[in-house]
Amino acid sequence: MYHTSYIELDEKAYSRNLSYLKNKFGPDTVFSSVIKGNAYGHGIEHMLPLGEKYGIRHFSVFSADEALKACKVRSEGSEIMIMGMIDDPELEWAVSNGVSFYVFEQGRLEAAAQAARKTGRKARIHIEFETGMYRTGFEKPELKKALDFIYENREHITVEGLCTHYAGAESVSNYLRVKKQIKVFGKLLKVVQQSGVPYGKCHTACSAAAIRYPKTTMDLVRIGIAQYGLWPNRETFMHDVVEKNGNEISENPLQRVISWKSQVMSVKEVPGNRFIGYGSSYLTNDTTIMATVPVGYTHGFNRSLSNLGRVLVNGKRVPVIGLVNMNMMMVDVTQVQGVQKGSRVVIIGTDGGIDLTIGSFAELTNRLNYETLARLPQDIPRYIV
Repeated sequence: MYHTSYIELDEKAYSRNLSYLKNKFGPDTVFSSVIKGNAYGHGIEHMLPLGEKYGIRHFSVFSADEALKACKVRSEGSEIMIMGMIDDPELEWAVSNGVSFYVFEQGRLEAAAQAARKTGRKARIHIEFETGMYRTGFEKPELKKALDFIYENREHITVEGLCTHYAGAESVSNYLRVKKQIKVFGKLLKVVQQSGVPYGKCHTACSAAAIRYPKTTMDLVRIGIAQYGLWPNRETFMHDVVEKNGNEISENPLQRVISWKSQVMSVKEVPGNRFIGYGSSYLTNDTTIMATVPVGYTHGFNRSLSNLGRVLVNGKRVPVIGLVNMNMMMVDVTQVQGVQKGSRVVIIGTDGGIDLTIGSFAELTNRLNYETLARLPQDIPRYIV
């Protein structure tokens, strides 16, 4: 094994997740698969073709570099949309390749028109509204100026969509803020309608908004973490599954796609009253059988999981002991039978009827599911199973 760990992607789980979500949103709403952050750690080059296999033809990325990766593996007819960063020099590439992109400032809009003139193709843009997230987007005065420019340059610009993003739709604590954003979007939509500038789809909903505020699904939904089998947070699961089933405990309709596995690198018997690894953070009480696993913080296993994390070895949950190193960790396998060099290690996934979820993995370090996944290095090999 050239790599110290590997990731498995469960195709059946992904297919099931898509079916559940598509049925929820209906056939008239376009499903855009969000593959930013290396497809939430799953791998753009793996998840885009897999999405196409199950009928997805629209993919959302954050930046031009992600769009380039997506274009290399997409099939004819699949659309790529950049929701964030693209420098002016890359706009010509995007226009030439039919890649659409968000416009949220006048400078980008003008650069898009210039790129269209140079390439002889229309720039496909999505106008982002500032509705109260206060990150990117046009407010009303800026929007009117932008619409005037678009109308004057209509032979060079096509408005593919009108969009915004909601500030924490997954949490009930943001309910009033999100409801206000929805109203602001409606007002800005009227400004566009009155301008005479034609537009394509309206899209405002991510996974959380689409689940908690169904009216926000509109013409297209941008689904990220839910397609990978994870809920934006526990509140979203409670709202969508538990509350709708009369507060009964129900089967989770989403299945985790990703598993992360490795193997034991070595096994050592350590006497009692000995410190393990760097420093003096862990002292053995009695004779301890310690296994070394070739995964550390450079691979995405957070150093803050030192003396706190858990992995599965031969189907048994065991604790991480000592400090997590750059390239390895030590675990206590004293109570596990038959551990030897090459024994299986599950970092995220199921073995022996025990499940290590990303949620439990992340909560120990006060990190989001999103963050844990996105920090998985791209060079860990990924396999569809």
